[in-house]
Formats: sequence, C-alpha cells, structure tokens
Amino acid sequence: MLRPGGAQLTLWFAIFLTALVLAACAAKSDDVSLPETIKIPAGPFIIGSDRTEREAAYQLDEAAYGHQRTRQWKWYENEPDRQILELPAYAITRAPITNAQYAAFVAASEHPAPDVDPDTWAGYKLIHPYERTRRHAWGDGGYPAGRGNHPVVLVTHADAMAYAAWLSLRTGQNWRLPSEAEWEKAARGTDGRRFPWGDVFDASFLNSHDAGPFDTLPVGSFLQGASPFGLLDAAGQVFEWTATPERSGRFIVKGGSWDDSGCGICRPAARHGRPETLKHILIGFRLVRSHD
Repeated sequence: MLRPGGAQLTLWFAIFLTALVLAACAAKSDDVSLPETIKIPAGPFIIGSDRTEREAAYQLDEAAYGHQRTRQWKWYENEPDRQILELPAYAITRAPITNAQYAAFVAASEHPAPDVDPDTWAGYKLIHPYERTRRHAWGDGGYPAGRGNHPVVLVTHADAMAYAAWLSLRTGQNWRLPSEAEWEKAARGTDGRRFPWGDVFDASFLNSHDAGPFDTLPVGSFLQGASPFGLLDAAGQVFEWTATPERSGRFIVKGGSWDDSGCGICRPAARHGRPETLKHILIGFRLVRSHD
C-alpha cells in the first residue's frame, strides 16, 4: 500500500478542512427558515401626521368606542409633524415573526419560551385577565396547537433582540429590530397615507376588534391591507417592538392590535412606548436586514 508523503497529507488535510467548513456553512443557513423579506429602496418618504389626520383618528375612535378617552388622554399628540425624511435601503420581514419561526430559535438556543406567570401579569395592571394569556402561552410541547403561523407574542424587547442576534449568527446576515422610521416607511409607503392601503379606514383590511375575532390570526390573512411596498399586518394584528427608545427602559411600539377598535392607533404614524420587560399578548415584532 502506498503511503502519502508530507505534501500530500498537507493537501488532503486542507481539502478535508475546506469540506468541513463548506458543510458547516451550508448547515448554518439551510437549517434555518428565513423570514420572507421585502426590499425598501433608499430615498425620501413622509413621516408623521398633521392636525387633520390626528383629528380624523380621534373621530374614528369616538365612533367605535362611544367615548372620547383617546382624545382626553391625547394619544396622538406625540406624533411628529408631517415631514420628509430620507432613509438608506433596507429589507424588512413581510409579516411579523411567527411562533413557528421563533420556535427554531427556542429549540436551538434554549431561550425561555414565550410565557408569563400570574404575579408578573398582575403587576402590569393591564385590562386583559390572566386567563386570556393562556391561549398564547407556550407549554412543554412548544407553541399552542394550530398557531404556528400566528405572530409570536409574550416576548420582551430583549427576547426580540435575542432572536435577531441568533438569526444573524446562524445566517451570517445582519438582522435587527427596525427603527421607528424604518417601520413607518415600510408600513405606509412614501406618500404619507394614513393607513397602509390608503387614507380611508376599512375594517375588512386588518385584524382589529372592529371586525376581527378578538385574537391573533395567521400572518398575511389580509392581503388587501398591504402597504405600497407589500408589507403585511402593519395595521392591527399585533403591536410591534422597534429599536427606537421612548425614554429610559421603554421602547416605541407600532401598528395597533387585534384588541383595538377605531382604529386611530392602527395608523403607521401612531406611536406609544411600552416597558422593555413587558410580555404582552398584544405585542410581537418583525425584523430588518441590511439591503442586499
């Protein structure tokens, strides 16, 4: 039997190492289900709202709720005045991250699954009873049956960032939470429309309490509610974490939810802050990736 010399051994070892690296890289990307993204081109868009839009939002709420609390609480007065803002190109997930997509992260990293205990929930002082969280909470078997394509909820701001970091590591791409401005441009296009689909509210275009089941639905259920760029579920369904802080310990969420009526809060210009440690049945997230 012929025995290879030192040069041959070195060459064979190099080939072997190369094969191992290529196999690892292939496994690294192939075993992760990448969220579908849409490309948002560089350029200007209209961000914020004016007095006319805010007034119309209050009127939508008043018609739906039969009271003036959102006006009294000045819900929409913290929206920046309409202005033109330029952003570089980026890609954003077409829909919120789903339970099934998040499950791959939980399984691979042993990150705590989405859930909340009764005492923590009571401490939030929210109007939803604890029992309502159970349909969204994960158990030993993973996410709730039949909800793989529903948006993941009961995740903190840190949970969302941990998923982004994990996805970045596994794919070699740069995934992160969107800034408020990136989220708003993707959700409303460039022309400053009040809703992703236009200026007139239509309850059949989104999952809100106006016509929805008072629960999450599979992502992408309302194709008619897409933004000009093709973003889905940007109004209603679930609020979404952004990377933009409101103040210390709080981050801006956008989009409205299945719990809202009206739906002034479902406008892309609407905004409010939530504590970064909050695990809410109304809050999920989507991600952005640097433009290819």
